[in-house]
Amino acid sequence: MVEIALSLAIIGFALVAVVGVLPTGMQVQRENREETIINQDAQVWLSAIREGARGYDELTNYVDAITNIVTVYGPNGALLAGPDRLGYTRTECTLNNTLLSPANVITNGARIVGLLSTPKFTYHDVAGRLVARSNYVMAYVRAMSGAATEVAPQTNQSVRELAFGYRLVSEVVPCTAWDTNWVAFNAAGLSAEEAAARSNYWWVARNTYANLHEVRLLFRWPLLARGQTGSGRQVFRTTISGVLTNDSRLGQVFYFFNPDSYARYP
Repeated sequence: MVEIALSLAIIGFALVAVVGVLPTGMQVQRENREETIINQDAQVWLSAIREGARGYDELTNYVDAITNIVTVYGPNGALLAGPDRLGYTRTECTLNNTLLSPANVITNGARIVGLLSTPKFTYHDVAGRLVARSNYVMAYVRAMSGAATEVAPQTNQSVRELAFGYRLVSEVVPCTAWDTNWVAFNAAGLSAEEAAARSNYWWVARNTYANLHEVRLLFRWPLLARGQTGSGRQVFRTTISGVLTNDSRLGQVFYFFNPDSYARYP
C-alpha cells in the first residue's frame, strides 16, 4: 500500500506539471496560427499594392473600414489644419464623424488599394504656397486566410464579429537611400571631375526618387472592440518600382502603382 501511495503521489506531481504547461502550449499554438495568417495575408496585400490592382473586388468581403488621419503643414513646418479623421466604410464616408458624400464608400477593390497606396506625404500648391499633407492610413480587416467558417461567403454577422481580425497601417514613401554627400556637387574644393560625377549622380537620385518607393505594412492583432488591438505586431517592408499615379475618376484622389511605367525626371 505504501508503494502504491508513493506512486500515486509521483503521478499526481507529474500531472500537475503537465496541466501547468498546457495553457502555455495552447497560447503558443494560438500565436503561431495568428502569425501564419498574418504572413499569408501580407503577401496578398503586398501583391495588390505592387501591381496597382483595380479589379480585386474580393477585398470588399474582408475590409470593414479604412481611416486616414490627415494633417496639413506649412512651408516652415507650422501646423495649418488637422489632424482630421477621414473614415470610409461600405455605406458612408465621414470627416471627423460628420457624414460626407456617400460616393466615396469602399465598394470595390480599386478604392481599397487606392487608399492603401496613398503616400505618407503629399505636397500641394495652395494659393501660391506649397503645403505638405501627412496621411496615416489604417484598414480594419478580417483575415482572408482564416478558418473556412469565417471567410467569405460567410454572412452571419455574429460569426463575422467573432472572426480573427487585424489593423493594417500602410506607409508609402519615395526611396531616398543615398548619402547626401554623393549629390553635393556644389561643395567647396571639388575637382571638376568630382563635381561632374556628383552632378550626374544627382540626376540618378532624382529619377530613383520618382520611380522607386518604399512600402511599409504594419499589422497589429487581434482586433478588439472600438478599433483597439492586442499585443501582436509584425512589419513587412518592400520596395516597389514604377510610377505612383493618382486617379480622381473614382470619386476622390486614389493612388496606384504602375509597375510597367517609369518617369524620366525633367
